Amino acid sequence: MQKILWILVTLSMTFVIADDFKPWSSKINTLTTFEKHVLIDKGTERAFSGKHVNTKEDGTYICKVCDTPLYTSGDKFDSHCGWPSFDDAIPGAIKEVPDADGRRTEIVCANCGAHMGHVFRGEGLTSKNVRHCVNSVSLNFQKKKAQTSTLKKAYFAGGCFWGVEYYFEKIDGVKEVISGFMGGHLKNPGYYDVIRKDTGHVETVEVLYDPSKVSYETLAKTFFEIHDPTQVDGQGPDIGSQYLSAIFVNNTQERKTIEGLIKVLEDKGFKIATKTRNKSPFYSAEAYHQDYYERKGSKPYCHRKVKRF
Repeated sequence: MQKILWILVTLSMTFVIADDFKPWSSKINTLTTFEKHVLIDKGTERAFSGKHVNTKEDGTYICKVCDTPLYTSGDKFDSHCGWPSFDDAIPGAIKEVPDADGRRTEIVCANCGAHMGHVFRGEGLTSKNVRHCVNSVSLNFQKKKAQTSTLKKAYFAGGCFWGVEYYFEKIDGVKEVISGFMGGHLKNPGYYDVIRKDTGHVETVEVLYDPSKVSYETLAKTFFEIHDPTQVDGQGPDIGSQYLSAIFVNNTQERKTIEGLIKVLEDKGFKIATKTRNKSPFYSAEAYHQDYYERKGSKPYCHRKVKRF
């Protein structure tokens, strides 16, 4: 009898949920099976797998179902939990609901009821003492165009992208560094495609920077000083074509800058192995590769700063 009652309760909840989401049925029909699992069925994505875990750009996070603005980048912080974390929401955008497990508090979009995640208090992670733990798949991100329109991108490959990213992120004027792949023939490669399938890609970082605060030449000098540009077969103990030293230039001026710096180094006796190549499509690596050392609380094992200029 109890089993029958439980089935009836579950079915009634399903019908209520379906009715609640009826105004957004056309949008829900465009979602993937996994997106529906999280947003509608209140599932959870795997830790460190979401695309917004390490997003640091200025902008607004909106509900994937109804497009309501929910969070701003100013309230996002790194809690090292594996999911996007915010210590506040846009006023009135999020509704708190006692979770079915009787222990946690669920957070949903106040407009459409789509599942976002859970809210936790008393952890002491920020001054507000609140953490909205949100599934990346529940959100879309809108960049703040006014602040990013003057920014530029530069591309450097110097062995394992974890270490290169670590040093570039410490430069004043650098807004974001993304680890990824460049220079190969396969579209949208993953990490294991690159290391197992001879795709021709090299591990590369995309550096988003403000040219009014830091010059391309300063970035390039840093690149030559944080890895060994004379090593021909990789970087440190990481041997293989994906670890080769290379710079992907956007234009003739950048190429001239790199050629000038290489000449300075060669005049000092360095035999530079770094290749200068034209920019090609850049593909971001998986979420677990982003901000690796920052999340681990450690330092690079095969990169260090050596003054050469």
